[in-house]
Amino acid sequence: MWRRVKRRFGISAPRLAVRPHIPWYLRWSMTVPFLVASLGLAWWAYGSGLELAGFHRSEAQQELAQLREQVTSLSTENTQLHDQVAQYERQIQIEQASNQEVSRQLKVQADENVGLQEDLAFFQNLTATHGKEGELGVHRLRLEHDQMPGEYHLRMLLVRGGQRAKEFVGSYQLVATVLENGQRTTRMFPQEASGNAQFQLGFKYYQRIEQSIQLPPDAQLESVQVRIFEQGAREPKVRQSVNLS
Repeated sequence: MWRRVKRRFGISAPRLAVRPHIPWYLRWSMTVPFLVASLGLAWWAYGSGLELAGFHRSEAQQELAQLREQVTSLSTENTQLHDQVAQYERQIQIEQASNQEVSRQLKVQADENVGLQEDLAFFQNLTATHGKEGELGVHRLRLEHDQMPGEYHLRMLLVRGGQRAKEFVGSYQLVATVLENGQRTTRMFPQEASGNAQFQLGFKYYQRIEQSIQLPPDAQLESVQVRIFEQGAREPKVRQSVNLS
């Protein structure tokens, strides 16, 4: 017992350190100003370093604002230019379509003028010759391929000679020679000589005929024979053939 007391309170007892108690808010009140000062010093050093390197924040912000304004202006200008280009393209398309229509009309008129000149020369030669009274003839017979596959176009001019010819009433029939699947066959348009009003004839001096022929796309038309029937007759009055040009 005595030894314990001696060891605790005697010379060999451990030393006791007495420290003053400092409240936490006093510790923070001394630490926070130091931290703020350190951060301010670091920020000042950073800004000074940027200025020494030639970088000024205010100037950079101004340049950035100017660049943004330029981008906005260029974007607006680009949109306007795009709209102008689209408008010009539409105008060009309209002008091209108008030019194509004018060219088509000019071509049609030129073809009509050529046809009228040919008709004039033909009728001048026809009046200069003396044929048999009431004689029927097929002139200017042409057979051409149309734009679509299997479509053909036939043109001809029927003329009666004489000054006092009576009106001719009848019909015509087209007999087409066709090469199909390696075999040569014939097709009639129409099947009956007087069975289609489209093939009826009625004229006194002349009549112009234009007729379309429709065949299968894989069929090849070689020639067409034109047969002219007078009303009530079973045999054709005139036969004339033409090859595909």
